Parts: sequence; structure tokens; C-alpha cells
Amino acid sequence: MADLPKDPMILLSVVNTKLRDFYADLDTLCQEMQIEKKELTEKLASIDYEYDAGLNQFV
Repeated sequence: MADLPKDPMILLSVVNTKLRDFYADLDTLCQEMQIEKKELTEKLASIDYEYDAGLNQFV
């Protein structure tokens, strides 16, 4: 996740924007950005956010 923000709140904003504007789902975002899904979801879980596939957002 070298290219993504370290701060979880800023990371949340960046990831949700990318999901909304560019990616159909979390798996595609992770694959195309070459980031570990587990690492991303754990980082956002640390601030009580989890991925909602129906919304395609972390909520």
C-alpha cells in the first residue's frame, strides 16, 4: 500500500472515491492497484469500517 495514504481516515476517503469512480468492486481495485485486500480491510477495520459489496463502499 505504498502509494496509498497511511492515515486510516484519509485512506478511507481515497479508497471509497476510487471504488465509486473507477472500480466495480473491491477485488478489482486491489488487483489493479496491486494492493493486499487483507491489509486494506484490516487497516479500515481498525477505524470500524468494513466493505459493503452492495454499496461498493466501506461503511
